[in-house]
Amino acid sequence: MKLRRILTLLSAMTMTGLWVWPAQAQNRGDEVLLEMHQAFRKKDANRLSALLPQTRGHILEPLAAYWEMRTRLDTAPASEIRGFLNSYAGSYYEDRLRNDWLLQLGKRRDWATFAAEYPRYRMRDDREVRCYALATEAMNSKADVADEAKRLWYSLREADDGCTYVADHLHSGKQINGLDLWRKARIAMDANRPRAAQAAVDIEAPRLSEQVALIHADPAKYLDKRIVAVTRSRKELAVLALIRLAAKDPDEAADLLSRRWAIQLSAEERNWTWGVIGKQAAQKLQDNAASHFAKVQKDSDLNDDLLSWKVRAALRQGQWHQVLSATQAMSPESQKDPTWVYWRARALMTTAQDNAPKMEAQSLLRSIASVRGFYEQLALEELGQPITLPERPAALTPQEKAAALVNPGLQRALYAIQLGLRPEGNREWNYSTNLHTPGGMNDRELLAAADLACQRQVWDRCINTSDRTKELMDFDQRFPMPLRDLVVRRAEQIRLDPAYVYGLIRQESRFIMDARSHVGASGLMQVMPATAKWTAKKIGLNGFTPDQITDREVNVAIGTAYLKLVLDDFEGSVPMATAAYNAGPNRPRNWRNGPVLEAAIWAENIPFLETRDYVKKVLSNTTNYAAILTRQPQSLKARLGTVGPRRSSVAEVNKDLP
Repeated sequence: MKLRRILTLLSAMTMTGLWVWPAQAQNRGDEVLLEMHQAFRKKDANRLSALLPQTRGHILEPLAAYWEMRTRLDTAPASEIRGFLNSYAGSYYEDRLRNDWLLQLGKRRDWATFAAEYPRYRMRDDREVRCYALATEAMNSKADVADEAKRLWYSLREADDGCTYVADHLHSGKQINGLDLWRKARIAMDANRPRAAQAAVDIEAPRLSEQVALIHADPAKYLDKRIVAVTRSRKELAVLALIRLAAKDPDEAADLLSRRWAIQLSAEERNWTWGVIGKQAAQKLQDNAASHFAKVQKDSDLNDDLLSWKVRAALRQGQWHQVLSATQAMSPESQKDPTWVYWRARALMTTAQDNAPKMEAQSLLRSIASVRGFYEQLALEELGQPITLPERPAALTPQEKAAALVNPGLQRALYAIQLGLRPEGNREWNYSTNLHTPGGMNDRELLAAADLACQRQVWDRCINTSDRTKELMDFDQRFPMPLRDLVVRRAEQIRLDPAYVYGLIRQESRFIMDARSHVGASGLMQVMPATAKWTAKKIGLNGFTPDQITDREVNVAIGTAYLKLVLDDFEGSVPMATAAYNAGPNRPRNWRNGPVLEAAIWAENIPFLETRDYVKKVLSNTTNYAAILTRQPQSLKARLGTVGPRRSSVAEVNKDLP
């Protein structure tokens, strides 16, 4: 009966054109939607209001109505806003507008309306909205919300009204103290966010908050004033100056702290400052980073970010006891991260004097071992297990496929993506597949949604949706191989591993043929214009013009050729070549200097978060693609190898490589 109802609805949708692909049956309202999109970007409320009636009955009417209402949200009466929410109840755009309205209500301090609307808010993914909600909870029920408020506030890089407001409110109520505020200022200064630091200081020491901008501009000048830090606030300002100075010159900051400031600061202030100096030295791959961290007398005085850099610095120096102590001091949340689970297990095995630590290490490795990611794969190998294809789940039933096909949110998302409104489509797709929203999906439903995206060749939604399953894994979805003949043929022609090419494309573009990054990289393999021009000339691709880079054949030819040149320049090291593809060749040439390291340690010490994450994901992808292509057990460790200074017997660096 359920299948019959679904098929009946499917038939009705087909007849009304709700799910017919735009390329097959262009909807008359599509051009209006695209014009409204431009008007929304220009914040042209009048044009949006004039065009809106023409979208009535269009599959993307909720999106059009959202654009029109969003531009008037500041002035629209509450009754009209609620009318929109009622008209599109249950949809992504109802929740999206409620999110926007809640932000406005918070800024207006309209707590009564906010409290009435917040329980109806489903996404719960906006940190500023959550901070406003915590403020209302603290006001109305005197609930203890300090820990959550601090966690949210600390995670925001820029100052915002909601989290700053709740911090100020909780400080007035003595639920958070001065140290909590100064720690926010330290984190913000370390992240080069002076306004966020000043906002925190303004709560605790408003008369001194203007000093933050001066400290950020010239920390050495501030520290040279020979200030005697007799008050708590003056000490903390000195800490901020040392933190800022460490970003520019950790050695100078270390010298000033040792010679002059250490005696004036509290133990906690000294520990934190040494932690920041150690972090900055570690990010510059300085050999003395571990020695700076060694001056931290109490690891629990550091936050997870500083502790993670202490682990990385210790790994470079082979200081396994320090790896162990730092991972043990992390928060419960970070201790569950596969990265630190893996390194803690390795530290336990390396430092063990008896069987108990070894057994604990084995237990930790078993808790993460799988094919899901970089450290999960390494854990498998530490346990003596190769990386193989997981068992494929039972085939989707017609009912499961039909349910995905008639899902209104998924259909709107696919229509928007095909129309060229990819960000809007992606957001509605993610909302529709989220387990925490109405109609949220379990593993089988996620597989069905991913299958729908795969069938439509919307590869990024296919991959991202399939990636979210908890228990079931369908590798054909998670690791698709579009253009297989082209990619494999081209890779084999230049003696490049096709699994490596696929692993890189999956991370670069998710197989979006016309993908374009914020820095101008284009196509499947995300090639920069200058790199494309240089590589085309190098491989004799005559008559190349920049507009050809989005052609799939040209993009694969140029991308694989450049990747092979990079790989050869780095003596066949896949980790270093991958880093070079992401960050340019000069950076990994510098990053390789120092001790010879197992490549997992080298990769974990890459200073840039984006590149560090990229290298690990590409290598993990590559290993899984190799398992698919060869149907043989694989080893990530074998692909990683070691990384160290360039061997003198090898040809010189290719200095022309862009």
